[in-house]
Amino acid sequence: MSGWEAQNAQELARLQRTLREVESASANLEQATEEAVSKNRLVAATVNASGELVDLKFNSQSYRNMAPTELASAVKDVINRARGQMADRVERLYQPFAPEGVAVDDVMKGTLNIHDLFRGLGVEPPPL
Repeated sequence: MSGWEAQNAQELARLQRTLREVESASANLEQATEEAVSKNRLVAATVNASGELVDLKFNSQSYRNMAPTELASAVKDVINRARGQMADRVERLYQPFAPEGVAVDDVMKGTLNIHDLFRGLGVEPPPL
């Protein structure tokens, strides 16, 4: 086997290993949830890996005595915190697989500048 073939085989093995790791990370997220609880422990929200609300709990009847805006604020806060926790978890899980200079958070938010990525690689970006 020539040096080029050996290097090619090593890179292929590395790619296959990385793909298995990404598949494993994705499988771990399929059932993953994150929960946030309000400071007064009244409201709890659970979201899945997509950030979708999968459970909302009121841990007592105290919410009946809250002003509607106060209750709405508490619900919104726990949902947003649970989503933030899940986004952080997804980012930590996938960041090791991202190319150098690419922040998974930027990809998730849709703010990754592809032209800057190409330029960072020393390649002229494709036209729009």
